[in-house]
Amino acid sequence: MCTLVALAFLVPLTSSLGDRAREEAIADAARRSALVTGALAVSTAPEVVERAVAASGDDPATRPVVHGLDVDASGGRAAAADLDRARAEGRSVVVDVDGGAVRLDPVLLGDRTAVVEVFVPESELDEGSGGRWLLLLGVTVALVGAAVLMVDRVATRTVDAARNLVRAAGALGGGDLNVRVEPTGPRELAEAGYAFNRMVERLVDARADERELVADLSHRLRTPLTALRLDAEALDPDDTSIGTFSEAELDRRRGIRRIRQAIVTLEGEVDQLIKTTRKAVTQETAPATCDVSEVVRERMVFWSALAGDQNRQHRVTGAQLRIPAPVPRAELAAALDAVIGNVFRYTPQGTAFEVAVSRRDGYVAIRVDDAGPGIADPDRALRRGASDRGSTGLGLDIAKRVALQANGSVSIDRARLGGASVVMLLADPDATPRQVSRFGLVGRMARDVRDQKGSGRRWPRQRPTDG
Repeated sequence: MCTLVALAFLVPLTSSLGDRAREEAIADAARRSALVTGALAVSTAPEVVERAVAASGDDPATRPVVHGLDVDASGGRAAAADLDRARAEGRSVVVDVDGGAVRLDPVLLGDRTAVVEVFVPESELDEGSGGRWLLLLGVTVALVGAAVLMVDRVATRTVDAARNLVRAAGALGGGDLNVRVEPTGPRELAEAGYAFNRMVERLVDARADERELVADLSHRLRTPLTALRLDAEALDPDDTSIGTFSEAELDRRRGIRRIRQAIVTLEGEVDQLIKTTRKAVTQETAPATCDVSEVVRERMVFWSALAGDQNRQHRVTGAQLRIPAPVPRAELAAALDAVIGNVFRYTPQGTAFEVAVSRRDGYVAIRVDDAGPGIADPDRALRRGASDRGSTGLGLDIAKRVALQANGSVSIDRARLGGASVVMLLADPDATPRQVSRFGLVGRMARDVRDQKGSGRRWPRQRPTDG
């Protein structure tokens, strides 16, 4: 297309250059004719006319010929009709003849009109035309070469863009949800690339929503499971190894044992399901921030129901304003459930607890206090897999992992209520980093609670024990 446009421009240009060469040749003929017509204005004597003709040029073939006087006009090429036309019109006439063209200039001499004829050979009319056509041919070849290079370049980009799209589609089909394409190439392929990226993003969101739904359902199962476990623990002993029992009593105790074992197994499966789905969601989605206050309020909706069944007094403080934290929402919810779940699991029914949120010195603190017996060895409790209560010891490890992910830490101290105080510190993404004592922040939080006189219901301090 570009070549055709260029040729359409060059052909008229070449034609105009040819017309200019013809005009220059005719103008040269007019100059030679003027020498003869000037001589005729002085004298019409044959010898004067012949000398003027001889002086007008060295080539006999192109010397002027005078018609209508007593001089030799045998070299003329113009037809009689063309001579009569020049006389009748009284102006110069250019006529094409064999081998070129002639210029006819009429000269009025008294009662008669002479005509001066000057022949212009075809070689002069087309002078330089060969070079012009060679130039045109060279330009055409250059344009064709440039067009071929341009088409090749465009085709290469098109093929590369198509290959990248095919490669990404294959990777997506293989399960790689992190694959993306760089929209390049022609407009259609670029739009296809953008559409592909949007499709992958929607697949990632749909898969994350699906796993979030599974995790949320698992979270909802935790509350009734905890209630079942506590009710099962309140049943009679299930030991059949000591004493003598009737057949009915043995069956009853074995049934109680099976119920307790089934609850423990179900709790383990639910915890594993939550852990697996949360891990998958975290790996497939980009790290983000969440509102700590919103997560605390949401999870306390679930735990409050169980607290009411067990007559546990509870309170939430500091969760009114938005407080961001650099951890995914699902991870923080899992950590909070692990810490609160320990309160229900390892303290007697009716034991009060409190959840507080604060923000100071570049950290966000989530504190869970209880009025239970406390934790005898906090350092051992924070070690993965260690527990004084016969459990897996993974609850506090989940909270510790989430805190470390947010450049924070987990600490255990004696609570104002008399039991354990578990504090998760998370780096505040909106604060300027400062070197502060994290345990100093924990101490200030405790002092702040003591200073809140009349800000909530006060529960009687229970005597701490190392149970």
